[in-house]
Amino acid sequence: MTRQVLYISYDGMTDTLGQSQVLPYICGLSMQGYSFTLISCEKPERFEANKNIIEKICLENNIDWHPLTYHKSPPIISTIWDINQIQKKAYQLQEIKNFSLVHCRGYISALVGLALKRRYSLKFLFDMRGLWADEKVDAGAWNLQSPIYRVVYNFFKKKEREFFLNADHTISLTERGKKEIQSWDYMRGLADNITVIPCCADTDLFDYSKLDNQKLQTWREQLQISEKDFVVSYLGSIGTWYMLEEMLDFFKVLKGKYAQAKFLFITHDEHERIKMEADKRGLTNDIIIQPGQRNEVPNLLALSSLSLFFIRPTYSKLASSPTKQAEIMAMGIPLICNSGVGDTDKLVMKYQAGYVIENLCEVNYKKLVSETDVTNFQKQKLREGALDYASLEKGIKSYEIVYKKCIAID
Repeated sequence: MTRQVLYISYDGMTDTLGQSQVLPYICGLSMQGYSFTLISCEKPERFEANKNIIEKICLENNIDWHPLTYHKSPPIISTIWDINQIQKKAYQLQEIKNFSLVHCRGYISALVGLALKRRYSLKFLFDMRGLWADEKVDAGAWNLQSPIYRVVYNFFKKKEREFFLNADHTISLTERGKKEIQSWDYMRGLADNITVIPCCADTDLFDYSKLDNQKLQTWREQLQISEKDFVVSYLGSIGTWYMLEEMLDFFKVLKGKYAQAKFLFITHDEHERIKMEADKRGLTNDIIIQPGQRNEVPNLLALSSLSLFFIRPTYSKLASSPTKQAEIMAMGIPLICNSGVGDTDKLVMKYQAGYVIENLCEVNYKKLVSETDVTNFQKQKLREGALDYASLEKGIKSYEIVYKKCIAID
């Protein structure tokens, strides 16, 4: 008998994140005998642009998708509104489908999932995705000097405890995150019901052996990059966590060794800010900015000699798993990153996938640049590392094991 699963995501499926870190897993698990109903909150402009793509994916994989509208403002009130609409929809669907399991991606979804468990006695999977309340504080979104945000923070830390203590199983993105959670007083002595599943990469899409040479050449011509150029790439969002200034500072030092180096930003975000910061450093003519659709990203990444990402190493980031790391490694590209972000540095060292810098300062930049030699890396070895720790196939298998622990298929 097929078991009914309700998947709740506050992230939209029409967002890039939903397409890379939700749908591929659900599609894979659907093939293992689970029937999914999916609730997500969609940003209106992205929904209009991409809803047909998502509807097609859901139809082809027998996923019953219920998109709701995401509300951004006013702060707090809009989130309460969204929680209420998710809960109302979830209760309606539960009465119809009698779910066996509710899979909750993140803390907002878990508020609804735990309420469902208590009301209907279904199994509750807490897919935490990170230390969300602490991330809000670390990012400066919740200023604890404000009485209002202090109340909000304390509310979610109390709920976090309820999530961990009541979950039939919990997913952590990192071993460091799991170790931290299990060190907390209220978690000590409890049975280990936390499984680590990092953000996985679609290694069929991110595969250097499947590149379209014609498209690659077209990108080279469009971006004026020759095969002999030394190209440093950055992939993904530019924002709170990603240390744009420090990455540009490092690149400037790198140009002392590779005078003709170019810095390719593959991103939809903050193009003007990137240009402004590059101008400040005299790098105006060394910067290339190119947004890419998901199916274009492998070819854009393939232009790289190496890829770089610095992420703020705050307390909450010990539970983070950058998706870009597995995608870069799967493309056989060496990387440079900083320490203190989830298991990133350990994985780089384990798979000899590049270089890790401890403290971001000019002295360390110069030392690292003097050691950098991309000819030391073999594409296939880097890819094998990605396949070993973060292939989509392996991630789906790990989720299937967790599902079987929570509910069994007759």
